[in-house]
Amino acid sequence: MTASTGKKEQVRVMFDNIAHKYDFLNHFLSAGIDIGWRKKLVKMINQHQPQRTLDVATGTADLAIALAKKTKMPITGIDISNGMLDIGRKKLKKLNLDQQIVLQQADSENLPFDDNVFDAVMVAFGVRNFETLDKGLAEMNRVLNPGGMLAVLEFSRPRKFPVKQVYNFYFRYILPLLGRMISKDKGAYTYLPESVGQFPDGQDFLDHLTSCGYHKNTERRLSFGIATIYTGFKA
Repeated sequence: MTASTGKKEQVRVMFDNIAHKYDFLNHFLSAGIDIGWRKKLVKMINQHQPQRTLDVATGTADLAIALAKKTKMPITGIDISNGMLDIGRKKLKKLNLDQQIVLQQADSENLPFDDNVFDAVMVAFGVRNFETLDKGLAEMNRVLNPGGMLAVLEFSRPRKFPVKQVYNFYFRYILPLLGRMISKDKGAYTYLPESVGQFPDGQDFLDHLTSCGYHKNTERRLSFGIATIYTGFKA
């Protein structure tokens, strides 16, 4: 990331550039574990039986598709990258889900929806890309109905030996090399470990949720702490 342009624009350009390889790299670099993580998030969302759900930073719509396979509710997905959305729309059409899931380009920190519209908002691997974290969290709170649920799936930092050491080595050296070779983008998979390292995980993120108007906030660490699902509810 450079100082000459804002993080938001750099993230948009970066994801436009890697959109054609994004799904493959996600599953390849995580050995497919990310699919199971999304299923866990979907299960947690469905326990609260929402009637309308927003998928923020939907990317190529993997999370929205996982949810649509378990419910008939309408799902809206938004992302800043049109390149990612174009891939997502093709997937939806192929799966006959383009009526249930609607994708649109939008800024996560300036959502184009009225207050109190959605019963659930979900984000997978997107909040660490927000230019201003609290602004994005506050916007999602705004569009939630009272009592509505926010569920965030995000990478986190393992804390126990030897997972911590193996994870750090893989994220710092192996993942950027493989990502660069496959995606042909020099910066995208260097940005990933950097963004994870700077992200306020664990209790720090729960504190951000509290300050942005959520309560009953919880964290569920997955795969020895490689990822975490955070949940909170609008008062």
